[in-house]
Amino acid sequence: MGIGVSIFLLAVGAILTFAVETEVGGIDLDTVGIILMVVGGLGLLVTLLIWAPRDRAATSRERVVHEDVRDLP
Repeated sequence: MGIGVSIFLLAVGAILTFAVETEVGGIDLDTVGIILMVVGGLGLLVTLLIWAPRDRAATSRERVVHEDVRDLP
């Protein structure tokens, strides 16, 4: 789950929890909203803590070699 999906889930969960006043038979929208916010928050944490360091480590291992073309025969 990426950062965008996590933020989307957080936003939809907040809207369902705090802004929607409609009652739906058999479904508690406040609970669904809280669940979506928790899943979005966990997804954001996992994305930032686990995947981001791997991306930075991969780019830090790259080595740039500069050759001086005047030394070639």
